Amino acid sequence: MKSIFALIFTLIIFSACSSSKLVNDWKSPETTDFYSNKVLVIGMADDLSLRKQFETELTSQLEKNEVSAVRSIDFFETSFIDEKKTEAELNKIEKQLLDAGFDAILFSKVTGVEDKITAVQEIRDFNDTFNSFKEDYYVSQGAFNSKMSYQSYKLYHAETNLYCICPEKERELIWSGNIDIVENDNRNKSVRDYVKTLLETLEDKQLLILDI
Repeated sequence: MKSIFALIFTLIIFSACSSSKLVNDWKSPETTDFYSNKVLVIGMADDLSLRKQFETELTSQLEKNEVSAVRSIDFFETSFIDEKKTEAELNKIEKQLLDAGFDAILFSKVTGVEDKITAVQEIRDFNDTFNSFKEDYYVSQGAFNSKMSYQSYKLYHAETNLYCICPEKERELIWSGNIDIVENDNRNKSVRDYVKTLLETLEDKQLLILDI
């Protein structure tokens, strides 16, 4: 029973926090800020419903920040990501985008998945407070014993890249960021958390969302 209470307590903590976190990012040293007149949002996913959900959430939040954004599922046929494209085909697609007024692409994809295990102490242990290292260490010596239960989850590694497709530049990478996402039974929350983390980072970097 105690281990069940501990698990419930832990799930409450996780549900209150964001399930995504920026791990690292890179910004072109030649770019101070970047505003797009029209950005294409692409979510690379085998699951069409997940791709649609992600692109919908991201374009919606970009529009709320006065950024003109279009879902790739609205611009291309559903088979766009199902087939590999040659360099010549990508050049043709880029011309289509330029002709349609696009000047940027925001491209997201999952790059890896890890199985994780976390140790959960009994709920009474969360009430312990320590005034010194000695107390903390003394009590924690028995941490890995029968009083611990274990919870497994998946950690998804995702990457988002922002490309400029300005006429004078050929698919120039402006920014790239890696965000980790903790598996969550509530897929809607996971998507919202990822988009929130992504947009906060872009705003901080003065990309697409400019704080003027």
